Amino acid sequence: METLNAAELLAALGHESRLAIFRLLVEAGPTGVNASAIGEQLGMAPATLSFHLAHLSRVGLIAGERESRFIHYSANFATMDDLIAFLTSNCCQGEACLPKTTCCDTTEKRRAKTGKTA
Repeated sequence: METLNAAELLAALGHESRLAIFRLLVEAGPTGVNASAIGEQLGMAPATLSFHLAHLSRVGLIAGERESRFIHYSANFATMDDLIAFLTSNCCQGEACLPKTTCCDTTEKRRAKTGKTA
């Protein structure tokens, strides 16, 4: 991942509403959530929610799929995985310094923990 791309992703997550949306979608897993349910759970007006969903989609953190008249959103776990790998790459010169992320300090370990393969 390029530094500019990582900065763009982090900037998108740097807004409280977008971070809340992304965390909700991460918690929902690959099945995702439809837009109206996201709005209800987070108490966001439809226009505001639409603006934030569009921004997260544009940078590639989430994806929307139309199902009849609804749009179902899910987190883009590959992009999240790439961002986490970028942020933790060569951390502390290879020393174990992040106790909360030790179990998932590489892409392979994160995927193994979730049962996902490349």
